[in-house]
Amino acid sequence: MAEGESAAVVEAGIDSLGWSNTRLWVERSLRPEDRIRAVATLRGGWSSQMRRLDVEGDGESYSLVLRSFVKPFYVKHALGLLTREADILQLLANTNVPAARLHGVDAAAQHCDHPSLLMSLLPGSVRLDEEDVERKTELLARQLVEIHGLRVPDGARPRTYEAWTSSERVRLPEHSEHPDVWQRAVEVIRRRPPAYPPCFLHRDFHPGNVLFAGEGDGLAITGVVDWVETSWGPADLDVAHCSTALALLHGVRVGMRLADQYIAAGGTLSDAPADHLYWRALDALAFAPDAEKVAVPWRELGRTDLTPAVLAERLEEYLQAVLSQYG
Repeated sequence: MAEGESAAVVEAGIDSLGWSNTRLWVERSLRPEDRIRAVATLRGGWSSQMRRLDVEGDGESYSLVLRSFVKPFYVKHALGLLTREADILQLLANTNVPAARLHGVDAAAQHCDHPSLLMSLLPGSVRLDEEDVERKTELLARQLVEIHGLRVPDGARPRTYEAWTSSERVRLPEHSEHPDVWQRAVEVIRRRPPAYPPCFLHRDFHPGNVLFAGEGDGLAITGVVDWVETSWGPADLDVAHCSTALALLHGVRVGMRLADQYIAAGGTLSDAPADHLYWRALDALAFAPDAEKVAVPWRELGRTDLTPAVLAERLEEYLQAVLSQYG
């Protein structure tokens, strides 16, 4: 969804991508003189097929991003997911959050081959490497504070958050050397969810959904993408989700540090350690047993070192650290 992303460029006329009807829908949304010059399949997505569309017009060229749900599960839920993302992109258009501009949506696939959403291309790229990790996490914390601080009218608020696992649904690793860690974490989420002051959540905020540009002191966030899960809920949950991802990508120390960086940036988390622990455990257990759901797109983006064994070990170590600090 950004400039500079790894992509395989193909001829715009090739229909083997299964998008002939979708292309017609896109072309009808363009200015009369504009034409799709090339199509690039963007890597790194899990739930959807992402394409960059390079458009050439009268003396001007620009690019758009097309998100299409092609997997049966996501096609089934596309109407709610893409409608939500379209609404959120419109809502964010009048804020300082760097989100794409909505160009069109066909959530029910009335015109397209698959449920699709068309949006602007954001500058920057996803950066999952080990460079500038301290600076990146500080920027992530500040961006989360800004997102959580958005004032949203009652009628425009997104749905209440949904938990992505439960004590009954957790898939525990079969060969853990520390099964007691997992059992303790499961016991943590058997309780009723803690009370919380609600706020606007991205709900899937992690380095794979954030775009960066620049280096060193000039490093900056240029885009936040993937708003299909946007929700209304506890700030702790967004912080927990990003913390888990950082622990998996860069190690437990980095994941554990984000909450402090979030507070330093002006954010507010639960004062009760047991409540904060609940949200951290709830999120981390949704990645069990080996975080393979996020590992696949992360490997496509260059992190081939993140094998199932490495991620399972990091997830267990992270849970152990969370239990030790907040339990």
